[in-house]
Amino acid sequence: MTRGNTLAVALISGGLDSMVSAARAREDGHRLLALSIDYNQRHQIELAAARRIASVLGAERHVVLPLDLSAFGGSALTADIDVPKDGVGDGIPVTYVPARNTIFLSLALGWAEAAGARDLYIGVNALDYSGYPDCRPEFIKAFEDMAEVATKAGVEGAPFRIQAPLQHMTKADIVREAARLGLDAGMSWSCYDPTQEGLHCGRCDSCRLRAKGFIEAGLPDPTAYAA
Repeated sequence: MTRGNTLAVALISGGLDSMVSAARAREDGHRLLALSIDYNQRHQIELAAARRIASVLGAERHVVLPLDLSAFGGSALTADIDVPKDGVGDGIPVTYVPARNTIFLSLALGWAEAAGARDLYIGVNALDYSGYPDCRPEFIKAFEDMAEVATKAGVEGAPFRIQAPLQHMTKADIVREAARLGLDAGMSWSCYDPTQEGLHCGRCDSCRLRAKGFIEAGLPDPTAYAA
């Protein structure tokens, strides 16, 4: 991975997708600013993974920003609602956090403008995912358009680019991309409902998609699943 002269802000949740997306920012020649959000999520363990990933990727600065979205609730990740364990369904699941990617990208945009960065990296994908509306290409394009009219930099002719390099990848593609980039996938954390022993539950949507990706990629899965 080369180190360039331009800054990019990468959202790093601690998951596999955000890890690969941030690594792509480095491969694209950017110096890295890493942003993680502590939104009082059920799976707080992912923030430890985010810290590991930011360190390994050589982020110049890693901000873990506290923003307690449990004050709003409305999601199994921020309220006392059971995480589904019956498999990925067709509708938008209760693990959807209202407007989460809009909120997170807005924070990343604020930091990018303050730091002089023009590229924001986010690890969303619209193929093997749980059906969240804020993972779709339409959302990414709409946010980029909004950033152009909502910021001083955009109005003055220095627009921001929302980079979603995994947008059209399957989970198997992402697993292969992690291997190509030389990343240790075991550093990342995906589970929405970790066990008390600190294992991936193996049954939530995120665990199922992660396991499916390694199987379909034909690569060994370093994840410790409870089930």
